Amino acid sequence: MKGILGRKIGMTQVFTKDGVLIPVTVVEVEPNVVMQVKTVEKDGYSAVQLGVFEKKEKNSNKPSVGHAKKANTTPKRFLKEIRNVENDYQLGDVVGVDIFEVGDIVDVTGTSKGKGFQGTIKRHNQSRGPMAHGSHYHRGPGSLGTMLPKRVLKGKKLPGHMGHETITIQNLEIIEVNPKENYILVSGNIPGPKKSLVLIKSAIKNSRKKNPKDILSFEETVVDSVEEVENTNAEVENLVEETPVVENAEVETPEITEENDSEGASN
Repeated sequence: MKGILGRKIGMTQVFTKDGVLIPVTVVEVEPNVVMQVKTVEKDGYSAVQLGVFEKKEKNSNKPSVGHAKKANTTPKRFLKEIRNVENDYQLGDVVGVDIFEVGDIVDVTGTSKGKGFQGTIKRHNQSRGPMAHGSHYHRGPGSLGTMLPKRVLKGKKLPGHMGHETITIQNLEIIEVNPKENYILVSGNIPGPKKSLVLIKSAIKNSRKKNPKDILSFEETVVDSVEEVENTNAEVENLVEETPVVENAEVETPEITEENDSEGASN
């Protein structure tokens, strides 16, 4: 088992060299710091606590500052445990995006978007009643049960709070890993709004063989585009300077005669 914490940036799409379009989610992954190592002898189970995204020390309490100093780092905004890790991490180690490879199958866990208090139609995808004027049932929850046992049974689908739940999407594929810019492209969509915390870890129910995708990459950067614009502007200036300017050019005008006037009037 291996995993890392990241931040969801948004969705985009990439193309393989075979012309296949793959929708992907961009996950920003700053280097994770090992904040604590738990063992079976001391804690009863083996796990690694990762911390990501720095937080100002003045905004942290004394326990969190002391916890971070043990790992020789600054306080972190998010902490998460991962059990049964493969590598033997030490306190203060840095975990980067290079722990994953292109083609790895992972599970992504995040907190879904909150929708507030919603009815049964939106929350549980139920059907509405007739919308005619004579109908007295439009978007209600429907029957709450039989006469006996004279109470609402547990599990009844009723209106209530929707969203803001911990959701895990399984068996997603790593499409690209970029250690230079610290991001990972994951196939498909993942739960949560933009800039929300997500956990990427090895898939538990993976039965697929590793099949990395060969995607098209464009090496052009913002600096290259700016240089192209500057070169184009320079070429235009050179053309303007080389173009001869004609001063006091005489324009020949056709002579108007009486015959031309008579023909124009007849027309």
